[in-house]
Formats: sequence, structure tokens, C-alpha cells
Amino acid sequence: MNQMFTFSDKTKRLCYILMGIGIIGLIWGYVNDGTAPENMTGHYHHNRFWANLLVNTFYFMGISLGALFFLALQYAAEAGWATTVKRVMEAVSGYLPVGLGLMLLMLVLGAIGVHHMYEWMSPDIYKEGSPMFDEIIANKKGYLNFPFFFSRTLAYILVWGYYQRLFRKRSLLADDGGDNNYLIHFSNQKSAAIFLVFYGVTSSTSAWDWVMSIDTHWYSTMFGWYTFSGTWIGALTVITLLVLWLRRNGSLQEVQESTLHDLGKWMFAVSFLWSYLWFMQFMLIWYTNAPEEVSYYFDRIHMYGYRWPMWIMFFINFTFPMVMLMSRDAKRNSGYLIFVGLCILFGHWVDTFVMVMPAEVHEHWHIGITEITIALGFLGLFLFVVLKNLAKAPLMVKNHPYLEESKHLHT
Repeated sequence: MNQMFTFSDKTKRLCYILMGIGIIGLIWGYVNDGTAPENMTGHYHHNRFWANLLVNTFYFMGISLGALFFLALQYAAEAGWATTVKRVMEAVSGYLPVGLGLMLLMLVLGAIGVHHMYEWMSPDIYKEGSPMFDEIIANKKGYLNFPFFFSRTLAYILVWGYYQRLFRKRSLLADDGGDNNYLIHFSNQKSAAIFLVFYGVTSSTSAWDWVMSIDTHWYSTMFGWYTFSGTWIGALTVITLLVLWLRRNGSLQEVQESTLHDLGKWMFAVSFLWSYLWFMQFMLIWYTNAPEEVSYYFDRIHMYGYRWPMWIMFFINFTFPMVMLMSRDAKRNSGYLIFVGLCILFGHWVDTFVMVMPAEVHEHWHIGITEITIALGFLGLFLFVVLKNLAKAPLMVKNHPYLEESKHLHT
């Protein structure tokens, strides 16, 4: 019998409570946003409130996008080890339409002037003779202009959303596909290869568009890969924590200790990838000391007081996985995986916070009621959508060509 996940009333209430806290936090944050740093346009439009929305919108959207990438990677690589947790990957990626919708809303609100986080969106920036004219930004108009920007954004949303829906639809069809299940699986394999090529480019360009462009003068060729690795480790961590939670509640008993071990290895390895990319970007920019590049870190370390969040975040995201997941036994210990996973998720939320906040509120930053409540609200929405998706299909795939291999995995 293929077990179904039951989205219990108790769990739903928890999600509703978190979302309710988030709604209260949004109201509180907007009304009590008392910081007043002037942005490049000379006006203040609740920067802290809007910056918090961008932090959480991008963070949770990135986790679901990372899950879609990891799912496609399993198809393209013909990997069998993760087949027993495939439905969890699909459920986490199921938040993507919601996350992308919220991201599009944030961008549209910026374009119509509701908020001013993206200073390059102001037409006066490009007009010579205007008090707001900025020559550096004006020279980037070939890339940062409304038609091209929103064309790219729509391409990301439509293509990513299409493949997320396609993989899910075919996965469910394969459950009842009979003799066609192999054909369905290998159709997903071919689609995954195409998606990965598209994603290999757009994971970087979307990070440039949606996050890097808020620091419009600054650029880094490594920023896209560094951001991509952060979304990937976030997705791996959420997938691992969900699998552990389901197993503790009596589900997914077919998942082997070896599968958990492999998930732990992925968490360990991708944490190192993120750490390497973060440090290389920082070290090369700081050592080179080019004014157009080093300002990003100079502002965070010396000007605006983000030194401690930045270094603590790096310490958590690098040291905890390295020290606690080094041994084979640690990767099979659910307590270790849960603790390290929660640390990683918090650390990468702080990473996103440090990406966004300095450009918007400068030194007037806090991690207070506004930040905590809005983050909890997004967490409640994320969990509600993921668990709702998880309850829509059996927890274990059927007719998958690598299912038996995964059920009897030993490493």
C-alpha cells in the first residue's frame, strides 16, 4: 500500500498562525518603519519594510527553485539513489509558482513607483542635466531597461514554471503509466537536460537582475554562482529535514539510512561549494581593491555595520557542516542533520539579509520584530504550500525504473 501524507488540522493551524503573525508583522513593519535613510532618489518610501519583503520573497523562492534544479539533476544524471524521496523534492519545488508570483509582484510595484529599491528604474537617472542623472547607471541602460528586464523576468518565470509543472505532471502520470512508465521517465530525462542548460544561464542572470541590481553601481562575475549555491544548499536542507520529519511520523519507511547518508553528503559538499564561492568573491575583490567592486564589501564591513552578521553567517554556513557532518556516522544521525540543517537555513537567511539590506537601509538595520514576524509569515506560507503539495500524491512513486535500487540502497 502506497502511503498518503495527511496534512493534519494541527499542522494547518500552525501554518495559519505563522501566516497570521506575518500579516501582523507586515502591518507593524509598514506603520512603524521609522528609519529614514535617503535613497539615491532623495526620497524615503518605507525601505526597511520593502527590503524585508524582498529578502523573504527571494529566499523562499530560491529554495523551491533549488529543489527544481536538484530534481532535474537526478533525471539528467539517471540517478537512482534519491527515487524514494522524489515526491519530497517535487513538493518543495511546488512552492515555485507562488514564489515567482510574489517576485514578479515586487518588481512590478518597483516599476510603477510604489517602492524605490531598484534605483535604476527611475527614468530621471538616465536624463543628462537631471539632478538625479547617474553616468554609471546610464551606461548600463542597454541591460537595465524596462523592456529587456521584464522580458528576461517573464522568460525565467514562464520557463521555470513550465518545467516544474511538466516534471510533476509526468511523475504522476508514471504512477499509472503501466507499460508507458519508462517512456514517461525518459521523456523527463530529456526535458531535464534542456532545463539544466537554460537554468545554467538564467540562475546567474536572474540573480543579477533581482538582487545584484539593487547595488546598481556594483558588479561581480561570481555573484550568480554564489547565489545559485545558496539556493541549492537551502533546497537540500529543506528536503532533508522534511524526509526526517516524515520518517519520525511513521512515513517514508522505505527510505534507507544510506539515502539519508547521501543527503547528508550533499549538504556537506554544497556547503563547501557555497563557502568556496563566497570566499573567492570576497578575497579577489578585497585583494584587487578596485573602487567599483570593493565598495560592496567596504560599505558592509566599515560604513554600515554589517561586519558581525556577515562573519557570523559565514562561520555558521561553513563551520557547522564541516565540523558536524564530517564523519560517516554523523551523516546518518538524524539529530545531527536536524541541528545542522536548522543552522544552515538560518545562516542563509542572514546571507540574503546581508545581500539586500545595506543597499536599502544603509546603517539603519535591525533584526527585530519586523524582520522576525515577516520571516515567520513567509515560513508559514512556504510550509503550507509545500505540505499541501505533499498531500496531493502518494509519498512513494510507482513504476519508476530506479525505485527498487533506491529501496535497497546501501553505501
